Amino acid sequence: MIRCIAIDDEPLALKQIASYINRTPFLQLVKQCKSAAIAIETLQNEEIDLMFVDINMPDITGLELVKSLEKPVMTIFTTAYSEYAIEGFKVDAVDYLLKPFSYEEFLKSAMRVRARWELTKQTAQPAQPVTANNDNNYTFIKVNSRRMVKIDLSDIIYAEGQGEYVKFFINNDSDQMLFMTMTLLEQQLPTERFMRVHRSYIINLDHIAEISYNRIILSNGAKIPIGDLYRENFLEFINKNTLKR
Repeated sequence: MIRCIAIDDEPLALKQIASYINRTPFLQLVKQCKSAAIAIETLQNEEIDLMFVDINMPDITGLELVKSLEKPVMTIFTTAYSEYAIEGFKVDAVDYLLKPFSYEEFLKSAMRVRARWELTKQTAQPAQPVTANNDNNYTFIKVNSRRMVKIDLSDIIYAEGQGEYVKFFINNDSDQMLFMTMTLLEQQLPTERFMRVHRSYIINLDHIAEISYNRIILSNGAKIPIGDLYRENFLEFINKNTLKR
């Protein structure tokens, strides 16, 4: 997930940017900042990958904020004044959004950020679940460089691949996103409890509630398709666990 802050002194504009961030699967809103001062404090205390910054703010402008940072942060400038565009790109802004802008325009800018962010990750090892005990009862998921979340394997209902990310659907509704491929995840989860049934889905076998019309219905009501490449393996598991007459 790309961790973001939104910075704007106009409440309605700030609310709109926040809603767009929350609507985008690969972005995580860390804080809404009504001023550059609040943003600076947040940047000192949180790991932030991306800022949406209004250029024309009182006291400290968006440009002054970006120039003052010791550690560069990817930036998308937002403003109602097109004449600021050139100044924005002088500080290596990823993009520039002219107010008012639609979600489609916002998403195009966000995708540019994602491309740059993933490029920087190519040489880094992706975050991985780490099995923490010999009984494989739980795992730690690395959310970011500062935070790891402990999850009981029995609480994982299924995992869904979303491009370069995997989303875990968890029994306590605290779903988590992880920068990881489905293939790598499949290699690490215990095979006696988890099975890949589709190129985009790995399920917890203990959470199967029903199999109907070529779909697996899980304990949370999710309906998971069975992929052709995985059908034989899954049917073999079902046959082994079916009462014989």
